[in-house]
Amino acid sequence: MKILVGVLHLLVCFALMAVVLMQHRKSGGFTGSFGGGGTQADTNGTWQRMSSLTKATICLIAAFMLLSILQVVVR
Repeated sequence: MKILVGVLHLLVCFALMAVVLMQHRKSGGFTGSFGGGGTQADTNGTWQRMSSLTKATICLIAAFMLLSILQVVVR
């Protein structure tokens, strides 16, 4: 079980690195990612407006966090 979780964790790590490196740089920096300059009405339907790479990044980050916690529990 420990080996399986470790291998899955490595695969998620490499996939996350690849997805992050493929994304385009935005000029907004951190302010764009935290909603700086936008209004509350702009946040409706944000998930639908995200690119597929952004959605993949969010899913891989969630998987990375869950696998990290699972590795601590399994040991």
